[in-house]
Amino acid sequence: MLHSLYSKILLLDNMKNETKILIEKIESAKTILLTAHKNPDGDALCTVLALYQLIYLNYGKEAVCVYDGNVPEALHYIPLRGRAHFFDHTDLSKPFDLAILLDYGTVNNIGGTRPALDAAKFLVEIDHHKNDNKLGNLCIDDDTASATACLLYDLMIDAGWKYDSKVLNLLAVGILTDTGNFRHARDGRPLRIMADLVEQGVEINKLLELLNNKPRKTIQTEARAVADAEFFYHNKLAVAVVDSASYKNLDGRGENALSLLGQIKGVEYIVLLKEQKENQIGVSLRSKSLPVNKIAESLGGGGHMYASGAVVRDSLENVKKQIIDLFKGE
Repeated sequence: MLHSLYSKILLLDNMKNETKILIEKIESAKTILLTAHKNPDGDALCTVLALYQLIYLNYGKEAVCVYDGNVPEALHYIPLRGRAHFFDHTDLSKPFDLAILLDYGTVNNIGGTRPALDAAKFLVEIDHHKNDNKLGNLCIDDDTASATACLLYDLMIDAGWKYDSKVLNLLAVGILTDTGNFRHARDGRPLRIMADLVEQGVEINKLLELLNNKPRKTIQTEARAVADAEFFYHNKLAVAVVDSASYKNLDGRGENALSLLGQIKGVEYIVLLKEQKENQIGVSLRSKSLPVNKIAESLGGGGHMYASGAVVRDSLENVKKQIIDLFKGE
């Protein structure tokens, strides 16, 4: 208990030093770039936009926000969505004084924004994923946090930054999406943060309505994947597939399919395989009780203990067989 308390104090002291350096870099930068991992989810996109707004409100500077890949349709209606642009539609040819990379996981997840990050004069990373190969000159990381939005909330409070309702709602969406509405919360921090956000005016029911507004073709695609799912190892493992013909209809990671399969009695592990293109398979892993991040890491990916993923360059059938074999000892 005493060791745990000491570690927490040390973490807070380190964060204060990191916050001070971050503030100095923001104050001195004339140009600032903000980005996250490819195919940004709620935590990635919302932390980028929340930090944009915090920098604008506190320093009067407008950062450039870019992403690579696709953004789920439900996220088109979050605050400040119009500030984030596809990287190839933005001039990134001149090195930025400061680049901030949020919620990226590993270098394999960054995508087309990587050259601009490499060229930046100073790079900061803010992330909650376990990563032994860090990129930033300054790394504000905590792999015990449930979402990068939790880290940004702590930074905001530690820095004494002023904020508005847009920032609060963006942080709330980031927490809701990355914890699966708190199902994957690693500790009580996201709940305590959300309580503070609610007390300051965030309406969770409205945010959930926003996030649960998906295209019909997406719901139908996920429903078919669930209906055709296969079960292994005494029904403990559920494996669903979205082939290349249907992948274009998928909006995001297929969270509805993962959630439905997880509601089946006896199922402990859920796998969704998405054939993004020929010999490129997106793998989403979920677990009710035992970690799956090690399996994701063995596939070249990573993530949370109970919610992880990877992209594997092989045929759909080969990846499916490999996944089933990996779960044999579980």
